[in-house]
Amino acid sequence: MQLRSEQVRTGVARAPHRSLLKADGVTDEEMKRPFIAVINSRNDIIPGHNNLDKIAEAVKAGIYMAGGVPFEISTIGVCDGIAMNHAGMHYSLVSREVIADSLECAVQGHAFDGIVCIPNCDKIVPGMILGALRVNIPTVFVSGGPMLAGKQKGGCGPTTDLNTLFDGAAAVMNGTMTEEELAYYENTACPTCGSCSGLFTANSMNCLCEALGIALPGNGTIPAVYSERLRLAKHAGMKIMELVEKDIKIGDIMSEAAIHNAMECDMAFGGSTNTVLHLTAIARAAGHPITMDDWDAASARTPHLVKLQPSGPRPLSDLYEVGGVPVVMHELSELGLLDESALTCMGPMPDYLKQCCPPADGEVCRTHDNPLSAQGALRVLHGNIAPNGAIVKKSAVDPSMMKHTGLARVFNSEEEACAAINAGKIVAGDVVVIRYEGPKGGPGMREMLTPTSSICGMGLSKSVALITDGRFSGATKGPAVGHVSPEAAAGGPIALIEEGDSVTVDIEGGALTLNIPDAELEARRVAWKAPEPKHNHGVLAKYAKLVSSADEGAFVQ
Repeated sequence: MQLRSEQVRTGVARAPHRSLLKADGVTDEEMKRPFIAVINSRNDIIPGHNNLDKIAEAVKAGIYMAGGVPFEISTIGVCDGIAMNHAGMHYSLVSREVIADSLECAVQGHAFDGIVCIPNCDKIVPGMILGALRVNIPTVFVSGGPMLAGKQKGGCGPTTDLNTLFDGAAAVMNGTMTEEELAYYENTACPTCGSCSGLFTANSMNCLCEALGIALPGNGTIPAVYSERLRLAKHAGMKIMELVEKDIKIGDIMSEAAIHNAMECDMAFGGSTNTVLHLTAIARAAGHPITMDDWDAASARTPHLVKLQPSGPRPLSDLYEVGGVPVVMHELSELGLLDESALTCMGPMPDYLKQCCPPADGEVCRTHDNPLSAQGALRVLHGNIAPNGAIVKKSAVDPSMMKHTGLARVFNSEEEACAAINAGKIVAGDVVVIRYEGPKGGPGMREMLTPTSSICGMGLSKSVALITDGRFSGATKGPAVGHVSPEAAAGGPIALIEEGDSVTVDIEGGALTLNIPDAELEARRVAWKAPEPKHNHGVLAKYAKLVSSADEGAFVQ
């Protein structure tokens, strides 16, 4: 087998290269082995990454045991929770592309034979996938795992998580929670390292890595603080050596069938709406593009089987206790909804299902014949506000708000909207519209967890809807419709909504409608003028020029 790394370590002409490698401590014996890149996003500020040094050491041990030579390389990462509701959030989605670029540069620049990716939060997972698809060599993913949930005083009652704090801050402003109560949650809601404990974006993406076939069973659900996580990391290190030996590349695994299976799983367990953005970009990079119509079709045919925080009361650890993502895959397989032509890092899909996927428990994960609902947890909306589509986490919406008509309260930034909500200027029945927060207009397509949490904290989650060309945190709940496409900065109809217009959000019907005559809408379109770019230098200016629309995955062209 010819290895890529022979380009840097074989032959007389490579004596300088070997000398540099020997300066790293590489021996003559190791020069004969495959070189494996261990791409680690570990840093000191993201709590989901505090344990990634231990994960990396375990991965490297597994690689050594299986006959490879590991080299650890770092990427950046942004904590969406810390970046929330200030200028930092402009950089979160941008970081996905930076991570992809850095992985491509490091792997291609050093001619590695295989990759083990160690992400754990939000944009890092899809960023590494996009980068790995570009270089297309054997690749395995192993995350740092989710944190354990927080507990109420006395250890009883619903568990708590980061979302408890965002909702609680608004509740304090509303007078329904004391600062002392909020302080308790501040000190207890994030009790361990790991990605936030609900089925938010990070955990959604780490779970989907299993469905895509690029991670071992348990990747998405084994808690960060469990020793089982370290054993998983060692097995990931051993697994990459098997894939290198068989020359099974990530492009071989990331087939059209794999994309299909990930979409099915996403609908079944109700992941973050961000997964739609990321999987759409990943599918394009893999050469199997998908559209909002494909997402709509997946939602229509796929039952909703799992209801975890923020859609329901259970933390992600409950899904781990009953078997994790494999039980969801088992139930989907029973319905014939998985494409069994897919290849996984564990082998062909039929073998994977037989060996690794037990039946559901029936409670945490419903059985295929007793779903929470017949349709998926995410819903695509179209209409004269969103001709190219929008997305909502249907499973996190109260039944009373599945169809809502109200008066538009229009804001041109997240800050404007938050100020109005916190000042009590939003009332029951309103439809909050936040625009110019899309991929280009933001730029960076900021998450709107703060305004949605403020609405919840003000007691309005069952009477106020929110629509935006921005996006939402996986922790968002309520009738929050994001990714409205085309975005306002591109002249999309969301830019034409005026204060006091009647707007209908029909989640069951899949419609997002501005209730004005077509002639009036056209007159507003003619009168609209594009705003000046918000940034004229730096990474945000560059991103705004290159990024595509949300319905296309906000990929950088």
